[in-house]
Amino acid sequence: MSVLNRIFPFLVWFRMVNAETLKADLIAGFTGAVIVLPQGVAFATIAGLPPEYGLYTAMITPIVAALFGSSLHLISGPTTAISIVIFSTVSHHAVPGTAEFVEIALTMTFLAGVYQFVFGLVRLGALVNFVSHTVVIGFTAGAAILIVTSQMKHILGVYVPRGESFIHTWMDLWQSLSLINIYAVSVALISLLVALAIKLRWRTAPNLLVALLIGGGLTYWLGAEQHAIALVGEIPGRLPPLSTPDFSYSTITKLASEAFAVAMLGLIEAVSISRSIASKSNQRISASQEFMGQGLSNIVGSFFSSYAGSGSFTRSGVNYAAGAKTPLSAIFAAVILMLVVLMIAPLTAYLPVPAMAGVILLVAYNLIDLGQIKHILSSSKNETIILLVTFLATLFLELEFAIYLGVLLSLVIFLWRTSTPEIVTLAPDIDLDAQKNTLVDVSTKPLNQCPQLKIIRIDMSIYFGSLNHIQTRLNEITDNERVNHILIIGTGINFVDLSGEEMLLSEAHRLEKLGGGLYFADLKPNVYEFLGRAHFISDIGNTHFFDRKKYALRYLYQKLDREICEQCTARVFTECKNY
Repeated sequence: MSVLNRIFPFLVWFRMVNAETLKADLIAGFTGAVIVLPQGVAFATIAGLPPEYGLYTAMITPIVAALFGSSLHLISGPTTAISIVIFSTVSHHAVPGTAEFVEIALTMTFLAGVYQFVFGLVRLGALVNFVSHTVVIGFTAGAAILIVTSQMKHILGVYVPRGESFIHTWMDLWQSLSLINIYAVSVALISLLVALAIKLRWRTAPNLLVALLIGGGLTYWLGAEQHAIALVGEIPGRLPPLSTPDFSYSTITKLASEAFAVAMLGLIEAVSISRSIASKSNQRISASQEFMGQGLSNIVGSFFSSYAGSGSFTRSGVNYAAGAKTPLSAIFAAVILMLVVLMIAPLTAYLPVPAMAGVILLVAYNLIDLGQIKHILSSSKNETIILLVTFLATLFLELEFAIYLGVLLSLVIFLWRTSTPEIVTLAPDIDLDAQKNTLVDVSTKPLNQCPQLKIIRIDMSIYFGSLNHIQTRLNEITDNERVNHILIIGTGINFVDLSGEEMLLSEAHRLEKLGGGLYFADLKPNVYEFLGRAHFISDIGNTHFFDRKKYALRYLYQKLDREICEQCTARVFTECKNY
């Protein structure tokens, strides 16, 4: 049954469906359809695709993702971050808006979906845990600036060549200031202000939709042709048509690396959002299942004129706030959107491009999480580095490289942190319990230490990345402190790899030659079992391992040099009172 539930996860949540949940999901679905209608058009514009492709994506992607994902409230579809990556990567190969551009975008969507599905299939969902969420924050903040930059020509009504870099675009805009179309600027600003005012006054109202309608009415009253105000044009009033990605070897190899960046961003975005909402709804999320759901949604979507999608924070948050109970809310939203598009598609012919650009400015602003950015800048130097590097790379480098750089940097910092585990020096505190020899961190309480026995606790795993740090500390104990008996308390060691086992064996033999030894107490069962399978226990002797630290201390006390004990004034063990 567990295998069947993994293949068809909707079998699990479908048992929750009843009359009450259907009503709640239908209301939430209607709200979602109203929200995504203007967003879909806006996001497709950002992606360099005809407006209808954003709506197609909002119809197909959420249905498949809802059926095969793990979140009860995540709404998938077109997103700002994915849209700008699609524009950046595909525009290298074709002119935005052309049939070739659309075909390449669909092929990239298919490849990204395959990556995501395979990652989920082989249970790589845990990999997202190693990528700092700061990467997403920095990337989306940079993407927001790029989106604003890309829409300024529509707001000002001036010409800027496509494909210009961030700096060159602003240089072109500066040189075109004398050519500003004041009517286009007026439509854009009024649309933006209306959307903002409605958002501040009525949080649940469809502010973007109302702003576009008012912008369209203003343009009609001014006269679009008379004042050179560009219009979006009529969107075909039909359901998503069938499409075929380009499966040629040359195209696939050309897009493989760029599609990987799209896949990574989509996965990080979807899992981050689903976990964020799950923390409020007390739901457990399976990252690997979410990978498979996102992958299938993009694979299927590529055959139904849908470009790459992911989880939407705005629509998912509204979906949860609207009272959605099951993923049926996402399916209802998609179906309602289909019906709405069939009825009102001809009206989009009167939609002004400057109004769309003005609304997109608000969308871009909402991408920037100022609260999180301030928190990161004031709390962590490492996370600040990740934030700034990802943000600047997004602005000045290729977007897919910015994603790779942010992910790589977060992994490097993670490995750096784990490569320097905290090694705590312990000593018995006979004042607490004279019989138990309770061990206390000497950094928190100054205690005498035995001059012949060093007791340490390693608070992290012993693996290839941390070997140098641990081995250096063990050498310092023998070389600087002249202690050759070392007891390692293993309560903080989660695992030891083969490289770690080889290092410990080397150190054990070194200490043995010096007349001492390496000893272990309180190892976790899985660590002890691994060391047994690796023959480490038999190589250094079973007498070097103890289930409890009190047994280790009793045994090691007998190994100490009695002549040194007679001269010692530390008296750290209960047995020392005999001297």
